Amino acid sequence: MKKISATAINALKKALATVYWYKSDLRSFLYHTISNKQILSYLDWNDYKRNICSRLVDLLVKNEEKTQNDLLKLVYEISNMNDFSHLKQLDDGADKVKNAKEAVAALRKVSKGHLEQIKEQEEIENRRKKVFEEQIAKTAVREKLEEVKNDFYALISSNDPQKRGFQLEKLLKDLFNLFDLDSKASFKIIGEQIDGMFTFENNDFLIEAKWHKDPIDISSLDSFSGKLSRRLENTLGLFISVNGFSPDAIQAHSTGRRLMILMDGSDLMAVLEGRIDLIQLLDRKRRYAAQTGNIYLGIHEIMKGK
Repeated sequence: MKKISATAINALKKALATVYWYKSDLRSFLYHTISNKQILSYLDWNDYKRNICSRLVDLLVKNEEKTQNDLLKLVYEISNMNDFSHLKQLDDGADKVKNAKEAVAALRKVSKGHLEQIKEQEEIENRRKKVFEEQIAKTAVREKLEEVKNDFYALISSNDPQKRGFQLEKLLKDLFNLFDLDSKASFKIIGEQIDGMFTFENNDFLIEAKWHKDPIDISSLDSFSGKLSRRLENTLGLFISVNGFSPDAIQAHSTGRRLMILMDGSDLMAVLEGRIDLIQLLDRKRRYAAQTGNIYLGIHEIMKGK
């Protein structure tokens, strides 16, 4: 960044001495604006305010290679001042406000190029910060996804079906929350067991999760369909069966009003392995069901058209 002009330096000295009347207010402003606090120790606060401001700016200019950020911060902060109500209450307050506004306007005018540079630097820094935060977020998601995937692998080797079913519900809750789907744990309503619930595109989805040895048959989908029919109209269902669904069950519930979409172990693994985003997976399955009437779209078909 180019050095600050002598005209801008003089305008800064005048504005700095004008925007605050009391030394205590000036000192507080400088303390909260300048990062190099040590330089403030070289100021004689028993001296006149104009001399203090001149001394500070001269010290910053003398070491501009190291202190330019503080110098520019002063220019930026003072140039953006527009509230001088703290001066109004003083004797001749109107004149003091007028002088402060004129000094700030003069600084703003001669420092226009530097202010544009500061703004551009801030925008660059904000973009860098956004990219960094996105990278951190992605890293955090990947790490959590890896953790959930390892939990799933551990369940595969479990010989306790009841415990495995309970752990599957917890695993799915963690997975859906990871993708900001506001998942709720299992609950009971009027004797009905609901394995979970989440909200997606303004629709509430009830979750049914099964880890049976054989593919899910028509009766299980009938039972889930009954639960859904007793809910509000915008309530849909997601039936997750690790070992899939029988063809006749899929066909039977792909006619009439489609209340649910289906997800199997292959879908789940694709998400856990990071091959597809859970949001994208659900969106593709929901749109496919709406367009074709078929409530099941396999992951291999989704990946082919990805």
